[in-house]
Amino acid sequence: MEDRQIVEQYWSRNEAAIQETDKKYGWLLHSIARNILSNIEDSEECVSDTYLKAWNSIPPEKPGHLAAYLGRIVRNLAINRWHKNRAQKRYNGAETLLSELSDCVPASDNTEMEVETDEISEVISNWLYTLPKDDRVLFLRRYWYGDSLKKLADECGTTQNRLAGRMYRLRQNLKGALEKEGVII
Repeated sequence: MEDRQIVEQYWSRNEAAIQETDKKYGWLLHSIARNILSNIEDSEECVSDTYLKAWNSIPPEKPGHLAAYLGRIVRNLAINRWHKNRAQKRYNGAETLLSELSDCVPASDNTEMEVETDEISEVISNWLYTLPKDDRVLFLRRYWYGDSLKKLADECGTTQNRLAGRMYRLRQNLKGALEKEGVII
């Protein structure tokens, strides 16, 4: 079923919209949540919460790209759950991803930084579009979807060490782009 048809089902409050969403995007949502949380039960709960949040937000929202809309919801829910679990010292699933990015993306631990978040997002988005498609996809799969280095290396036909070096160069490139735009790291 096409995204447009699924969104129309949400708008007409047809519960089949959730089933169709699960059929089409369930694997993606589970993958995103699992990569962040490293826990199946918590991941399943985040995906269920994603369906509820989509049900409650469509309407009034009318997402043009349903996969991205749902992906953003599940990712935010998983990150919130990860922070909660981390405070309870339960899991460290996203710890590696955050530590890799910590040297090139500033922490948002003060009010002034929170205000600049939109500007930083714009710089990162513009930077991503300057990359060759392979690097852009690789960067997003690693740091947005949370795919493991092993999985990405296997798919790219390279070693984890070689891919880790490539990811390091991408992060350094991002750091340079942020610094060029005046973002203090």
